[in-house]
Amino acid sequence: MAQLSPGATVVEAVGISKHFGHVTALDNVTLGLSASEVTAVVGDNGAGKSTLCSMFAGLLQPDEGEVRILNQPVHLRSPARAHELGIATVFQDLALVAQRDVAANLFAGQERCRWGFLLDRRRMLQETTDLIADMKVNLPSARTRVGDLSGGQRQATAIVRALLGNHVATLMDEPTAALGLRESRRVMELMNRLRDAGQAVMLITHNMDSVFEWCDRVVVMRLGRIRADHRVADISRDAIVGLITGAIVEKPVVGAAAPALVAAAAVEEEEETNE
Repeated sequence: MAQLSPGATVVEAVGISKHFGHVTALDNVTLGLSASEVTAVVGDNGAGKSTLCSMFAGLLQPDEGEVRILNQPVHLRSPARAHELGIATVFQDLALVAQRDVAANLFAGQERCRWGFLLDRRRMLQETTDLIADMKVNLPSARTRVGDLSGGQRQATAIVRALLGNHVATLMDEPTAALGLRESRRVMELMNRLRDAGQAVMLITHNMDSVFEWCDRVVVMRLGRIRADHRVADISRDAIVGLITGAIVEKPVVGAAAPALVAAAAVEEEEETNE
């Protein structure tokens, strides 16, 4: 992966909208993911989080707006194209083949070959073993069948795969949803290693503990729109919950460095008065 300056915008959605029939899943969303940073994207079910992730991953294409990678507009017509351009994705279902071993899963679609056509199984096993050791991942062996791994080990396999190739960003959709506390912590540690390697990381999660312990920035989505975008250190847990539920809204303040968080009822009352 090319070395990127910390904070540089790696992947960006600009004015993205997506409609499914009469339902608007994303409404004029603009969001950039920065190098060496973990951005948590939170919101209630139906807020548009997974739809936005799918745009970056090439699973869906926007009806309006564009996606940019390293400031260049791109057409992510498929997950394969997104992967080619440096976007790795760890889905909720992991997209692993249970009947194949760890090495085969890590190199699926990017197999090592000799002379351009002969599968180099020995090289893939060695690279997998080296990567597992380097990342200090708790996996029995590169030859272990994925179906024989625990949930946390499978998730770790999917994350380690994001380190293969020339990736600039990794998208993670609820990676710890089905894991226990110990395995969840190991997954979060791996996520931060991606950040420390210079990648931009997007974490979709409902777990507030993960947001405050592991993430640098938090973006709140509600009803297909971005409602807030803050450094984690600059916002409280209660404020995030209020933004998610709609009890709190952000209101621009003239001359202020950041918008104010105010009760939604107060904003509605002010709007009615102005009318």
